Amino acid sequence: MQVVVPFAATEPKTRLADVLTPAERTSFARAMLADVLTAVVEAGHEPTVLATAPLDLETLELAADVRAAVSVAVDERSLTEAVNARLPERGDGTDPDPVAVVMADLALTTADALESLCSAGGDIAVAPGRGGGTNALVVAHPDFRVDYHGASYLDHCEIARDVGATLETVDSFRLGTDVDEPADLVEVLVHGTETDRAPARLREFGFELERTDGRVTVARLEESRPE
Repeated sequence: MQVVVPFAATEPKTRLADVLTPAERTSFARAMLADVLTAVVEAGHEPTVLATAPLDLETLELAADVRAAVSVAVDERSLTEAVNARLPERGDGTDPDPVAVVMADLALTTADALESLCSAGGDIAVAPGRGGGTNALVVAHPDFRVDYHGASYLDHCEIARDVGATLETVDSFRLGTDVDEPADLVEVLVHGTETDRAPARLREFGFELERTDGRVTVARLEESRPE
């Protein structure tokens, strides 16, 4: 299955600006991308990074077998336009091959989680994110097109109905956890594995878990804070 991974190659993760410098945000975003690409390849697929600017795969520190399976396509258009250009279209009467779209900030995703999405069935399979977003989906219907503005999960449910497509919702913690806000860093440190790059990068930056009043938050060692 073709798997598209959209990636903002310049100025990523601006909502983390209160806790990470621009250089740190770039490094962390690329660590998450590397974890997502590794999971996609482990699931048996060859991902295409749909980047907003040229991207050197060497900067992602991927294993050799993973890097060999990854390609990069540059598309400066909006997320919605760039993804729609990659979705199935009507051809010669045969059923089009499905296309999966997996966001680059799903730092907790695994091959098993992706397989649950790809095997969900239906013309459209969607893994919603918190707050009504769409974190990953598989499109097998030639008339379906995405719209990532606002509560995109609800919009995608409506679009599927409008084009007569069946839709399956995939309830997955790992696919449902995207990393956008400082509070999301807790999930990366709690649920990331020892081999994942994203939690390792946060620890390199000096972040650690902090338990206060029964809640778990993240704190940054004072000596690791950039001046």
